[in-house]
Amino acid sequence: MTTRRHYTSPLREQGANQTRDLILRHATDLFARRGYGRVTVADIAGAAGVASKTVFASVGSKGDILNRIVDRGVAASGYEEALAGMLALRDPAAVLAALARGTRAGNESQCVVHEAIHKALAVHEDGEALWERATADYRAALRAVARHLHTLAPAPAHSAEETSDLLWYWFGPQGWRALVVENGWTWDRAEEVQRRIAVAVLG
Repeated sequence: MTTRRHYTSPLREQGANQTRDLILRHATDLFARRGYGRVTVADIAGAAGVASKTVFASVGSKGDILNRIVDRGVAASGYEEALAGMLALRDPAAVLAALARGTRAGNESQCVVHEAIHKALAVHEDGEALWERATADYRAALRAVARHLHTLAPAPAHSAEETSDLLWYWFGPQGWRALVVENGWTWDRAEEVQRRIAVAVLG
């Protein structure tokens, strides 16, 4: 008796990945523009030019789609490489300048993803857990920068915990959103002012 060998076509797999990327890209855009609660799977399917059953088969439910968007946003932020560069610097002002530049780059490149997440929090079945998933690595990176600042001279006058809180206040996603999205600042201006404030207080 012969055993049938499972064969996965590279072309078919490539096509499936492209379909998944297409669905997630359109879902992110719709969630960011309309809000998670106002978008249906049928809306996503229509925007992507596929059937609703294709969305479910390729990505899953609307909640699954949002989870994938969060995970892809974290992976695409490039925070690990940026963090390593900051931790190699020995001048507090240089660390804070690199932090302003790095968090600006991450928030600017992932602006649509962040907006999709932001608009989902109030209506998501577990918005608190969603926010924790979306920001856990971000907050951990800022805590690492705060600890690093306290190894340099002069050390900040605040505790390491308070320094971490201040970095989150200035350079967390909500801080960037408040200036750029809510108040119409340019990314350049927001980066410049946030950097100057951080250096004045902590540098």
